[in-house]
Amino acid sequence: MARTVNVAVHAVRREAFVEAAQRLMQTKGYEQMSIQDLLDTLDASRGAFYHYFDSKQALLEAVIDRMVHAGLAAVQPIVDDTSLPAVLKLERVFSGIGSWKTERKSLVLALMTVWMSDENAIVREKLRRSLVTRMTPVLSRIVEQGIDEGTFHCDVPVETARVLVMLLQGFQDIATELYIDRQEQRIGLSAVERTFANYTMAFERILGVPAGSIHLADTAVLREWFG
Repeated sequence: MARTVNVAVHAVRREAFVEAAQRLMQTKGYEQMSIQDLLDTLDASRGAFYHYFDSKQALLEAVIDRMVHAGLAAVQPIVDDTSLPAVLKLERVFSGIGSWKTERKSLVLALMTVWMSDENAIVREKLRRSLVTRMTPVLSRIVEQGIDEGTFHCDVPVETARVLVMLLQGFQDIATELYIDRQEQRIGLSAVERTFANYTMAFERILGVPAGSIHLADTAVLREWFG
């Protein structure tokens, strides 16, 4: 007889591995963290680990996926706030995500180098696609609201949102490179600010709003990371 899997119990146990891995990544780093470290933390067997994950990279994918889910959940109340105009809503969503990452700076830094490595290219691509799937409906609602308000001048909310998400993904990669360059003192803060300003202008053009209408860079967050 086939074994019956309790879906709820399975999810809880899997989440325990992801939560423990996230903590270890913050304290030791992904590369330094071994599967045995994780097993020792949870007092679990190697067989239990491989019941939920087929590799350490699969665990990494689960940790990042968990972060994406939590980050979007944190800004969902902003998206749902009917009192906010579209421009302000867009600005607060991006500043909210920036603040959420800043509050977890040690974890984001632990994952930064890992995220950009060639070894994790498959994980990175899978999560890029996941981000497009998750983020596009969020931004689509805001774009559609802006069109209804007469603020945004574009034709198709969903496709416009998809383009914005892809632009955002490229910007995240650039922001990582800027952070590394800033830590090595190869560039100044002004170079970072110019790059942020250029991406903001690209957002404005896609949405069909005048230059200076949107402010996506939160000054406090910017200085926390690049100051």
